[in-house]
Amino acid sequence: MRKIDIIIPVYKPDQKFLALVDKLEHQTVAVNKIIIMNTERQYFDRLVKGTSFFEKYRNVCVINLKKEDFDHGLTRRQGVEQSDAQVFVMMTMDAMPVDEDLVEKLTAPLEREDVAVSYGRQMAGKNSGEIERYTRKFNYPGKGCEKSAKDVEKLGIKAFFCSNVCAAYRRDIYDRLGGFVSRTIFNEDMIYAAGAIKAGYKIVYAADAKVVHCHNYTYRQQFRRNFDLGVSQADHPEVFAAVSSEGEGAALIRKTTVHLWKSGKKRLIPGLYISSCFKYAGYLLGKHYKGLPKCLVLKCTMSEEYWKQK
Repeated sequence: MRKIDIIIPVYKPDQKFLALVDKLEHQTVAVNKIIIMNTERQYFDRLVKGTSFFEKYRNVCVINLKKEDFDHGLTRRQGVEQSDAQVFVMMTMDAMPVDEDLVEKLTAPLEREDVAVSYGRQMAGKNSGEIERYTRKFNYPGKGCEKSAKDVEKLGIKAFFCSNVCAAYRRDIYDRLGGFVSRTIFNEDMIYAAGAIKAGYKIVYAADAKVVHCHNYTYRQQFRRNFDLGVSQADHPEVFAAVSSEGEGAALIRKTTVHLWKSGKKRLIPGLYISSCFKYAGYLLGKHYKGLPKCLVLKCTMSEEYWKQK
């Protein structure tokens, strides 16, 4: 049986994170190690103080780092270096497994030697709004698929789509490809997926491997998140220059509008357009960040520490 490790970057964890660890410990496929890449030790220590966390979960390994040392690519690379498993799963601390067979279904496609990574389905939570629910269904439909180099022309940017909110990797292929990029503000998962596809491997969307994961961002947060998205694309033209993502965004707006109209929720359409304007404005500024003064960049980004290191 293959060893499977789970790697989770963590910052200011709460009780929900403890529930996540417990769910991962009770999967149908045994987890070898849970490697927690924890930013700022005091927050994790505060959470588990006075509990039997480490006695209860003896396979948990916590690696502490300072906030200024966190990087979406490098921190995950460092997490992988702590693992000797044939398969590792990347997750985020706000993703909650829907079923006890999440790990089993997520890692099953990696039995094939031509599959580099598989990623799971993200579902909206109970408190999510209608637009967020539809967005999740648009990006994570109920039917799975696999993507390879022959799909790039047809799918465009979607061919490289892969999310480290919940994704499993074959370690042998990961090592062969050189791992995650060491420095990036965002999109380390898609950058890796693009490299895998270009090297002849496949990416699998495992729709039956489900987690609850959603964000109810304010307009400002949407702007800042998409600014960082634009920056990542500007910094990696080898991946994103040849494939446009604007068309995918326009399709989402168009289909969400139709959904809201037909479902009798027309009142939400103005908010959809306002949020879309904030997203697109952030994205465009991020794509052209090199022409902006640093003081403005720092006001636009969600990742101030990234720019302090730059």
